[in-house]
Amino acid sequence: QVRLVESGGGSVQARGSLSLSCVASGSIYSGYTMAWFRQAPGKEREGVAGIDNDDNTRYLDSVKGRFTISRDHAKKTVYLQMNDLKPEDTAMYTCAAAVVNGGHNLLGIFGLDFEKYNFYGQGTQVTVSS
Repeated sequence: QVRLVESGGGSVQARGSLSLSCVASGSIYSGYTMAWFRQAPGKEREGVAGIDNDDNTRYLDSVKGRFTISRDHAKKTVYLQMNDLKPEDTAMYTCAAAVVNGGHNLLGIFGLDFEKYNFYGQGTQVTVSS
């Protein structure tokens, strides 16, 4: 079992920055992909960014060049650095993990498809004002 705990959300003005963290605990050793998803009220959930244990990354087109996902394997933590934030980035951001211990290039398998992930955090709110 894997537990995910997010932190770092908050309120910021447009063009500001926030950094989200997602700490994993439990049975996550090797072979995983972790991703950030977001959902705003009345809108569909969308995959924002993902990274796997081979350091493959993938981004939603609208955040490319503004958001950076990274990981610290030793700390079992994934980060999402969000710069040049826009009001349309306002949403609940949720961390998710797909674990296949011993697996490789898992982002290519799981992509940014929320339903394919095994474990989910509780979410952290990001609000960007204009």
